Amino acid sequence: MDMLTNKELFEASSKLMPGGVNSPVRSFGSVGGTPYIVEKASGPFVYDVEGKRYIDYVQSYGAIILGHADPRVTLAISQAAAKGTSYGAPTPGELRLAELIASRVAGVEMLRLTSSGTEATMTALRIARGFTNRDKIVKFDGCYHGHSDGLLVHAGSGVANLALPDSGGVPASVASSMIVAQYNEVPELDETVAAVIVEPVAANMGLVPPREGFLAELRAECDRVGALLIFDEVITGFRIAFGGAEENFGIVADLYTFGKVIGGGLPIGAVGGRSDIMSVLAPVGPVYQAGTLSGNPVATAAGSTVLGLLEPSSYLMLEGRAKYLASGMEKVMLEVDLEVVAQRHGPLFSLFFGSSAVANFNEAKASVSKGIFPYFFHAMLDRGVAMAPGPYEAIFVGLSHDWEQLDRTIDITQAAAKEARDKHFLASKSQ
Repeated sequence: MDMLTNKELFEASSKLMPGGVNSPVRSFGSVGGTPYIVEKASGPFVYDVEGKRYIDYVQSYGAIILGHADPRVTLAISQAAAKGTSYGAPTPGELRLAELIASRVAGVEMLRLTSSGTEATMTALRIARGFTNRDKIVKFDGCYHGHSDGLLVHAGSGVANLALPDSGGVPASVASSMIVAQYNEVPELDETVAAVIVEPVAANMGLVPPREGFLAELRAECDRVGALLIFDEVITGFRIAFGGAEENFGIVADLYTFGKVIGGGLPIGAVGGRSDIMSVLAPVGPVYQAGTLSGNPVATAAGSTVLGLLEPSSYLMLEGRAKYLASGMEKVMLEVDLEVVAQRHGPLFSLFFGSSAVANFNEAKASVSKGIFPYFFHAMLDRGVAMAPGPYEAIFVGLSHDWEQLDRTIDITQAAAKEARDKHFLASKSQ
């Protein structure tokens, strides 16, 4: 049988799946062209169905931190799967993962495992409303917290990549319970607000760090009116530090949500926080949440293995590699007269086209509106470097990216930047 190409497989998928994908940004809608269809992955590389190898900085949008198909993780998965893939009953593995998370984040006294980050953030809002007996939730423009109805108001990431400020199908009554503020600006709250949910480091409008004092001021404002502070750490949790944002910034939230890294590449999520708050969850309290696959034994085995292998020194290595790559990419792009700012916090960074740093979603949108990213994305992809196919996503450096791949990426960046600069210039002249 002849090998199917990326184009042929994508066309076949488009007949059965909306847009040919199961998550919108994968469709290449914001960059154009045909997606590469991944056949397999290993370490820092993914391979498409045509056999082309890419240095991968998507890393399953941050879920992969040790590298693709790490043998220690795949062994844990195979051993767990051999015992059964789902029971609908409590398991030792879910306790083991819960203990690992709680041991690293002091603010997590109790937690509930879910099957995704979206479930975790959705549950966190329900817990906050049930605990405070208030309805209003404050979120920040451009922060993405999953695709539950209320949290799709002014979201970033995939919604921003599609240029949709909100989503169809979200009732006005749900949207009206959300208050939207600008990231890095502390809103004035009142006693109707149940909680403020925030990415401690915004990673869904590109990488936007919190300004100095922002999180501490937000903590104080929540305390002033009795609102809960929720850290959405689906991306930052165990990615930016051994103990996540709490360790990184010294700020203790009331509730935390996790995903990605804690599943070792398998579907999982978690919401945790103070025991008095978490105790409103059924079967102890009146706030209902359930999931047939919550605490899945295969996912918890993978996640426990990953967290068990990560040490404080792992994050020093990650940050060093990300700093080297970010500064190297920025340097060679500036050398070919392509204005860019590589904005980084710890091991996370992204590229903003322009001369100024970005502090909020409005400034991120201004950078994206220059229209350079699609040209740069394809120039990198054609040369064997895969980034997320959207300008609002972070670049994820993992422990499997060695110095050879980083140097190779920087070399490719210079050629790709020249191509992107020239194509953008020609396109601008023709308009």
